[in-house]
Amino acid sequence: MLRRYLEQTLERLYPPTCVLCGAAGRAGLDLCDGCVADLPRNRHRCARCALPLAPTAAAQALCGACQRQPPPFDLCSAAFRYDEPMPALVGGAKFRSRMDLVRLLGCCLARALREDDVEMPDAIVPVPLHPRRLRERGYNQALEIARVVSRELGVPIDARSCARILSTAPQAGLAQKQRRRNVRGAFQVVRTPAATRIAILDDVVTTGSTVAELAKVLRNAGVGRVQVWAVARTP
Repeated sequence: MLRRYLEQTLERLYPPTCVLCGAAGRAGLDLCDGCVADLPRNRHRCARCALPLAPTAAAQALCGACQRQPPPFDLCSAAFRYDEPMPALVGGAKFRSRMDLVRLLGCCLARALREDDVEMPDAIVPVPLHPRRLRERGYNQALEIARVVSRELGVPIDARSCARILSTAPQAGLAQKQRRRNVRGAFQVVRTPAATRIAILDDVVTTGSTVAELAKVLRNAGVGRVQVWAVARTP
């Protein structure tokens, strides 16, 4: 009750304003109705890895990669395709300390998960950063987005069970096989998770190599069901 009262008070003092066009935003969301409607929702997607598919694809269609070799997670839910304006929104949240965009992306992801009636896990595990990268950036955008999603959906965060033990090169610009090699052995379970159903949360899923490696580590630690939640998925 107190949190809702504070949120309503802040909205009266600082009304939501669309970060894309400057118009009045929706209640609790810094986007206007028009810009919300224009966001590239990832509605036609692989039922396993959320890879965007053609609009004519069947509802439960699997992409070729998942048919050949299913990933080590049970399901990936990505709210948007990584098309405009998502690169600017994600980039601001990830590299420019735009906490307003972090909150926006977290709210959008939570709303999309509700719309898609996704099964709620016992805990959210944000993809961890290596301590060196964390010092450079000052924050882990996956953890900050997870805080918003956790608050919106009422699912606790587990940010202590897993650690990134290898300081790997950035995944951007690497081919798929290079990405898999780059993150191999990068994660470690440092404390056995209490949850048996976990959702790994990341900002963007590209080839899925990072979340797949973390899912393997969690599976080996005894986690029974692993989902992946992401703000966006690249084609």
